[in-house]
Amino acid sequence: MKNNKIVLDTNCLISSLSRKSPTYNVWKGLLRGDYVLCVSIEIIKEYEEIIALKTNNDVARNVIETLINCRFVEVHEPYYRFNLIESDRDDNKFVDCAIASNACFIVSEDSHFKILSSIPFPHIEVIDLLSFSSYLYSMSNGK
Repeated sequence: MKNNKIVLDTNCLISSLSRKSPTYNVWKGLLRGDYVLCVSIEIIKEYEEIIALKTNNDVARNVIETLINCRFVEVHEPYYRFNLIESDRDDNKFVDCAIASNACFIVSEDSHFKILSSIPFPHIEVIDLLSFSSYLYSMSNGK
């Protein structure tokens, strides 16, 4: 990884929160500082909204408070909107944050992000959650 900054799609964050999840090491890795999570205020708001819908308001508040206070989370506000994903414009907030923060990649399972592989500039790599989890696992085990 050329740098350790990533942008995490909402569903990937939610999938990594449960101790029973095979990708729980993604959440724990953030708290340990294995990588830096880049977010915007718009992303934080979506995280809170979706986590509250899938769990409850207390869980959402706790996760958001943890993210806001985590020294391995950086807030980047994009000054330009690239609008690279036309099929689901709501996903562009993750793309714009990745560009603004110079993130190594976006971690997502969302098929809308596949269009990014055909756009030469700005180049944004997308990796799926399981691959990122495996990468973190191999890093933590010295492989």
